[in-house]
Amino acid sequence: MPEALPVATIRTQVTVPLTFPDGYSTTVRVFSFKGLVDGREHLALGLGDWAGALDRLAAGGEPPLVRPHSECLTGDVFGSQRCDCGPQLREAVQRITEAGGFLLYLRQEGRGIGLYAKLDAYALQDAGLDTYQANVALGRGEDERDYTAAAQMLATLDVPRIRLLSSNPDKAEQLTRLGVDVAERVPTSVFLSPANADYLAAKAAKAAEAEAAEALTSGTSDRAGPR
Repeated sequence: MPEALPVATIRTQVTVPLTFPDGYSTTVRVFSFKGLVDGREHLALGLGDWAGALDRLAAGGEPPLVRPHSECLTGDVFGSQRCDCGPQLREAVQRITEAGGFLLYLRQEGRGIGLYAKLDAYALQDAGLDTYQANVALGRGEDERDYTAAAQMLATLDVPRIRLLSSNPDKAEQLTRLGVDVAERVPTSVFLSPANADYLAAKAAKAAEAEAAEALTSGTSDRAGPR
């Protein structure tokens, strides 16, 4: 049974024009919220014909395309090549603009451990650890991100069903548990460079591990029958 969510409300909304370094431009409707469980300043960006996408969903049509994107100051703002966050954000904005939907910008730097700790993890990665091992070496979880606030934001925006723009199975699992109907998981592109090859390899290995665990759990549940 899905987890019960505390009710959140829209705090304010404003239209903002965006332009990326490569010249791509669009206009977004930015929503802020009150009542999010973690008290952080998460944002929802309505992209393209997001209102039409909500109307189509309400009429039983295709759900909107949605990406929960965790904040990455180094990648999103400074263009760091150590990760693929900046290119993923740029891709997501264009794809969601074309389809109509929402980008949820979540203040979960460094997989939830914060900016300073992420920089500490960078130093450990320079010493040979991968991105997940470095978090653990700092006494943190491999991935501490929680998508409860994202589910609250979707509920507040009347988006109970989505097409999830993500290659991360954990996002789909968490959102489903929180009551969001993930109709489809749409994979993101791969943005490989010499600087992020090890990072992407670790991400791919972790995703494959999660997929295998999900398949095993699903198979076990099927064999066990309904409970």
